[in-house]
Amino acid sequence: MGLNKCWVSLAFVVFAIPSFIQCGDIVHDDEDAPKQPGCENKFVLVKVQTWVNNKTGNEFVGVSARFGTPMESKEKHANQTHLSLSDPRDSCSTPKNKLTGDAVLVHRGNCTFTMKAKVAQAAGAAAILVVNDKEELYKMVCQDNETNLHISIPAVMLPSKAGLSLEKSLSSGASVTVQLYSPDRPVVDTAEVFLWLMAVGTILCASYWSGWSAKEAAIEHDKLLKDAPESLHDMDTAGPSGVVDINTTSAILFVVIASCFLILLYKLMSSWFLELLVILFCIGGVEGLQTCLVALLSRWFKRAGHSYIKVPFFGAISYLTLAISPFCIAFAVIWAVYRRISFAWIGQDILGIALITTVLQIVRIPNLKVATVLLSCAFLYDIFWVFVSPRWFHESVMIVVARGDKSGEDGIPMLLKIPRMFDPWGGFSIIGFGDILLPGLLIAFTLRYDWAAKKNLRAGYFLWSMIAYGFGLLVTYIALNLMDGNGQPALLYIVPFTLGTVLSLGRKRGELQNLWTKGEPDRVCPHIQPN
Repeated sequence: MGLNKCWVSLAFVVFAIPSFIQCGDIVHDDEDAPKQPGCENKFVLVKVQTWVNNKTGNEFVGVSARFGTPMESKEKHANQTHLSLSDPRDSCSTPKNKLTGDAVLVHRGNCTFTMKAKVAQAAGAAAILVVNDKEELYKMVCQDNETNLHISIPAVMLPSKAGLSLEKSLSSGASVTVQLYSPDRPVVDTAEVFLWLMAVGTILCASYWSGWSAKEAAIEHDKLLKDAPESLHDMDTAGPSGVVDINTTSAILFVVIASCFLILLYKLMSSWFLELLVILFCIGGVEGLQTCLVALLSRWFKRAGHSYIKVPFFGAISYLTLAISPFCIAFAVIWAVYRRISFAWIGQDILGIALITTVLQIVRIPNLKVATVLLSCAFLYDIFWVFVSPRWFHESVMIVVARGDKSGEDGIPMLLKIPRMFDPWGGFSIIGFGDILLPGLLIAFTLRYDWAAKKNLRAGYFLWSMIAYGFGLLVTYIALNLMDGNGQPALLYIVPFTLGTVLSLGRKRGELQNLWTKGEPDRVCPHIQPN
């Protein structure tokens, strides 16, 4: 099989890192901030198209304020406005330079956002762009004592890099023009639909592969019992070759190790560290792709799949594996070299799906007790590192790691992703490996149990756990859109649906005790006829 216990442990650490994250850069929870006349706008992302000396420049993304004029949604209706630097830079007092009809670039700090906007408006500015002191987009709100504001110019917060770029151009004497508008997002993101199908399809295929392998192993086990001497019937027999069973202790340790590795990524995230992650991902992807292709092609090339040759260090390897390995290695290397091009996500998804499918076929949970411990720990892990970690680290550790901050690239490789092709804002919809693998372990377990108990789809657990997973992932997307694109931990929604469904059905059918402890139906040993 080529996937030993050491490699499986590494794979578990690798896929556990990111949860489902739609990486929005907007920070600051403003639910307690006042929403009153003149300060009740919805926050929207704003495109800031620039021209430098009449040549098209960079396009930046900002966020509108709670106050000011609402943003124009159509690019053709948005005016191009000359940009000026505020003097003083913070715009907390009357500017020394003329701003009539200009958009003004100001620094954050020293006074309230509304004060900056009032000063700019009084000086005749047509818009105000506030540069944040960090790369995040902070929501600009009003103060508790501010009522009936009359700010009639648009106000936009820009990340620090965008502001520094514009300020550099202005300081060099260049003429800078900006255009502000906020195009509407589509109601349904087609990328999310395809990502949903990809996640559900991966679990479906991996579960059937796992179930089929277990079925073949059970048949082989029965043959050995039938042909073996009677004195060997009471002896314990080894499990299926190459399969790694998780126990309760390892389920708990998994979350502890994953948390430590997540902190390590957070602290060491840089361009060189991302290169290391890419190498690890490629090793896992090659192993996964090779295992999947060998399993698939061995159906047609049985002789090559069952003929072996000894290779130093690797041991006995089939001729089919030897023939496929160079292709898998070349595929991973090409992806790694060209991973920054626009369509590289295809190669990343192929390697990722192959890795997930292989791990789901190799790693198994023996009973519902282990599944409950594992998924419950993962449930808490997701919530803590997305929502609670900002209390200690001042930012969401999971989101920062998934986003690949300080790495110079758009996210880490341990994600499935699809570009939002019909979204004017572009970007990717993503899902972490853990959000497929962890629920997938439970779903694959239900299929193996159903087949061993000879249950049909309606009477079994697999169909209902698959439906629960699909519905839980759908609820995640709905929550994501309701939360203005802020990151959401998928296991927060998926675990209650999947685990709750299996536990409820098991209790209703009177099989919970068997599922919880044994993880398989009662089997009757075949009657052995004496020779």
